[in-house]
Amino acid sequence: MKKYRKVISALVAGVMTASMLAGCGSSADNSQTATTEQAEGEQAAADTLTFKIGAIGPLTGGAAAYGNAVCNAAELAVSEINANGGINGYQVEYSKEDDELNAEKSVNAYNTLKDWGMQFLVGSTTSACSIAVSEYTKNDNMFQLTPSGSAVDCVKYDNVFRVCFSDPNQGIASAQYISDHNLATKVGIIYDSSDVYSNGIYQKFTEESAGKNYEIVSAEAFTQDNNTDFSVQLQKAKDAGADLVFLPIYYKDASLILTQANTMGYSPVFFGVDGMDGILTVDNFDTALAEGVMLLTPFAADATDDLTVNFVSQYQAKYGEVPNQFAADAYDAVYIIKQAIEAKNLTPDMSVSDLCESMKTAMTEIEATGLTSSKMTWEASGEPNKEPKAVVIQNGAYVSAQ
Repeated sequence: MKKYRKVISALVAGVMTASMLAGCGSSADNSQTATTEQAEGEQAAADTLTFKIGAIGPLTGGAAAYGNAVCNAAELAVSEINANGGINGYQVEYSKEDDELNAEKSVNAYNTLKDWGMQFLVGSTTSACSIAVSEYTKNDNMFQLTPSGSAVDCVKYDNVFRVCFSDPNQGIASAQYISDHNLATKVGIIYDSSDVYSNGIYQKFTEESAGKNYEIVSAEAFTQDNNTDFSVQLQKAKDAGADLVFLPIYYKDASLILTQANTMGYSPVFFGVDGMDGILTVDNFDTALAEGVMLLTPFAADATDDLTVNFVSQYQAKYGEVPNQFAADAYDAVYIIKQAIEAKNLTPDMSVSDLCESMKTAMTEIEATGLTSSKMTWEASGEPNKEPKAVVIQNGAYVSAQ
């Protein structure tokens, strides 16, 4: 009997041991499976992370040529970046909002993009809107890169940088270009005193003109409340013998000035800045009247370098028109953001504020090559260092001025 009990005990022990071993093996397998699933889950989550870039501009209304150029070019740049592997291996999402050239609506557009999850802002397109939005990006410590907001106060906060020249720099560069190229002996000015952009350029142009080889013989203002009849301003320039009229204004007002000057038989050289870019797109405007118009701009669509040729051809194919300087600024802006992100090895799971802090430092360290300059660097003040260029309208197109 004892013999049988020993045998049964041995059998029971063996079964229990086998069961325990089997249990241990199952636990190990489950642990390994759980680890694998966790890793796969984390990878899947990482794969869904994206950088989010938003853009704001006037997509409708009188300045739509600016806003659409900015938003279209930013979209084109994002598409190219995604097709080439993204930024630091992450894809980029893009969204745009219309502000109708209205500061309050630009703030509303910002809030909409913020709710969407925007991490970087390309905008706003125009100065007053960009200034208004910067009050909110500053509070949120979100990185803001305005492609074309040129007023001094656009970059008054340390989280805001710009691609374009500031208004003072445009005024100074215009005066220098007119003098260096002997374009005039007597200069008239027509500017918008109600607009921070136009007034800022006018002030610096006037200061820089002191001692130059030309004389300012008239300087006449208008406001957005009386911007339909420019006959008085033109007559004063004509009577003073101005052989060049400087127009630091937006293209829609400029188209009316050129039309009314033609009816008066007055044909000086008209010289503008980046706000003039877009005049060839004004509805019902006789573009033949813009023949010979000059403007200071960092971009010429007829340039023959590979970057410009590729950009112009891709933009034309997608949007059906030749890109202007605002488009070039915005295209550069997206690639500048990309370069700064890569310089600091940033990832989309970082907070908006942490991303911004790293971008502030990166912007003062990178050197970018783009459509608007072969070499761009930035001061901590947000101001770019780049070379100005001038274009002239010939046969209905912008060509590089000699």
